[in-house]
Amino acid sequence: MISVLILAALIWWGGGFLGMGSALRRLLLLVLYGAIITVQLTLPETAPLRVNLGGSVVPWLLAGALGVAISAYAYGVRWLKERAKGNDMSTTDEKKGAFTPTELNRYARHIVLREIGGAGQKKLKAAKVLVIGAGGLGAPALQYLAAAGVGTIGVIDDDVVENANLQRQVIHSDANIGMPKVFSAQAAMEAQNPYVSVKPYHRRLGADIASELFAEYDLILDGTDNFDTRYLANRVAVELGKPLISGALTQWEGQISLYHPAAGGPCYQCIFPEAPAPGLAPACAEAGVIGPLPGVVGAMMAVEALKHITGSGETLRGAMLIYDALYAETRRIALKPRADCPVCGSQGAA
Repeated sequence: MISVLILAALIWWGGGFLGMGSALRRLLLLVLYGAIITVQLTLPETAPLRVNLGGSVVPWLLAGALGVAISAYAYGVRWLKERAKGNDMSTTDEKKGAFTPTELNRYARHIVLREIGGAGQKKLKAAKVLVIGAGGLGAPALQYLAAAGVGTIGVIDDDVVENANLQRQVIHSDANIGMPKVFSAQAAMEAQNPYVSVKPYHRRLGADIASELFAEYDLILDGTDNFDTRYLANRVAVELGKPLISGALTQWEGQISLYHPAAGGPCYQCIFPEAPAPGLAPACAEAGVIGPLPGVVGAMMAVEALKHITGSGETLRGAMLIYDALYAETRRIALKPRADCPVCGSQGAA
């Protein structure tokens, strides 16, 4: 038996000295153990080899059981330590907003920007942004918010992907026709950036859920194409003191503004007191729209969101940017609160 122990020691420590991996050394020890058990079970009791190995299989079986128990205990201890270490690290990272090396590399172009830097990127990671609509304006806004590292992104839409959407709504694919837009967008965003959290809401934004939903987010982006939803989003955002970035499209022209009465700017209804008469502002399905235009305006909405979150530059609060793609013109007009606005008049007057 002493010779077996010497051989086992040579396999383990000698193999380690020669550079053999621990897995290979364990395998060789198992082969040695298996050979001993085979000898004990197959050779006659009087066989010299079996006698030299103790003459009985029982001590070897007990030794094997003891070895398995020790290995299992050691493995369990290591697993518990690693799990505890992982939990501690994740908790610390969440509290400090720390970035993994992969995230630092991913957001390097932001971090080197003087106006954003590491502090601004941490603000993006901690931010919660809700996007209403995963269509023409929502699609590019969602993509760039996810790519930029906005930590939590909500998207609400009750529509499904249609073939006619794919001319401009580039977050969706042909394979996703028939899928709810929020789930199609979620899949694309998570595939692009697994470090963000996407919350899809497959339903229409209604008065019954708007207040509760908006309360969970820091900033609202409205990319809808109907005035009922725009007025609802504006009213609830004003009530909760949430900033609202709203964009709109028609044919070759787009517009965008940041409405935030709590910060001294106007609200959406200050600028558009009433919905236009039927036919005066037809939807894209009726009037048409050049494919890249939603991408331009939606990307502008994402830029305004990042500026607002990080405090960079000058936002479009109190101003509207109008982009005319047909004639390659951009205009910026000043906007003022209305004291008689039924939604934010008291705030505007203050």
